[in-house]
Amino acid sequence: MQEEILLSVAIAVFIFGIAIGSFLNVIIYRIPKGESIVFPASKCQSCHMPLRWWHNIPLVSWIALRGKCYFCGEKIAIQYPILELITGLIFAVLYMKIGLVWHLPFVAASFAALLALVMIDFKYMAVPDNVNVAALIFALVQPDFIHAVLYAAIAAGGLYLIGLFSSFLAKKEAMGSADVIVAGTMGALLGFPNFFIALFLSAILAMVPSLINRERGVPFVPFLALATLIVYLYDTQTLHFIGKIVYG
Repeated sequence: MQEEILLSVAIAVFIFGIAIGSFLNVIIYRIPKGESIVFPASKCQSCHMPLRWWHNIPLVSWIALRGKCYFCGEKIAIQYPILELITGLIFAVLYMKIGLVWHLPFVAASFAALLALVMIDFKYMAVPDNVNVAALIFALVQPDFIHAVLYAAIAAGGLYLIGLFSSFLAKKEAMGSADVIVAGTMGALLGFPNFFIALFLSAILAMVPSLINRERGVPFVPFLALATLIVYLYDTQTLHFIGKIVYG
């Protein structure tokens, strides 16, 4: 009976997550263009016809419409259902990790904002401050609020100082303010020493893409976000692994 309840709640959280993922698609499309995320209603990007309510059902509508606009038949980017699915899965695994606790929506919202940042950074090589700050604010809503604020301040301040020192040595800006804010989010979500583990992991994850795209460069925020999620979900295992390395 208990397993059935857990599964039912996980499914409900997943459905809520894909709905948030649908909203993330709006954020990713409109915010970089400076458009409102509330008005006007969603429309086809090809024929500009306003979508009906049943065109906006997460996952279901894309499948029912066979990935095409109901009005003009143009293809709907597969990014939309994939992002909805990923958001739903993230919400579900976060629930399985920390349970149905009062701060689960805030943790999930922080990771959802980070996911939006990942998509925007990949597409535009830019990180909007409003979404970035939103991720940080959501991350600060923790049972131990004081420590979350302290960890965020130390993580962001430490990375900021490293950026200043690196910029001085390189004689050019080595780190943007966006990375500093993301570091604050990481610190609030992970605490210490997990923040340092995630930072190290993000550098490893970014290593190969950076070598492949040496001339153009790669955005670093996606790797910070991915490392944060991995370490958040596997915090106990990560600390055990580090302990094995340090103490044998």
